[in-house]
Amino acid sequence: MLLFHMLTFDPGWVPASKSDRREVIFYDGDCGLCHRVVRFVLAEDRLGTFVFSPLQGETLKQAVCEQPRKRLPDSFVVIDQSGRLLLRSEAVIHVATRLGGLWRVLGTILAIVPRPLRDGAYRLVGAVRHRLFARPFDYCPVVRPEQRVRFME
Repeated sequence: MLLFHMLTFDPGWVPASKSDRREVIFYDGDCGLCHRVVRFVLAEDRLGTFVFSPLQGETLKQAVCEQPRKRLPDSFVVIDQSGRLLLRSEAVIHVATRLGGLWRVLGTILAIVPRPLRDGAYRLVGAVRHRLFARPFDYCPVVRPEQRVRFME
């Protein structure tokens, strides 16, 4: 019965979080999993909250000072609307809750899990992501022309 309710639940009932400013998702341009995540967020981001930039690009160099930039993970970083750097599982939870729908519910549930466990799982996936997902041809994922405006260098 629970499965039936889950399959019939309209995720549009759970609204996405609204923002005045766009938030930046920095991703590893050499990672196939990161490219898939970017395409997923593009598809699910109904409000256009996020813009994207590869970690290897100039936008990160301009947005984050050199010392903190050296300590950033090489996979997924978010700068939220207040300018905070969100890393690892905290960044994933933030993006999920901002997307709305079932992703907001999932992000809220994940936030209950203690951070060391979440970050441990994140690091485990990060350790094998290059072996599981093919390396992309370019730093930016292949997207439709109207979505290209959401990418920065």
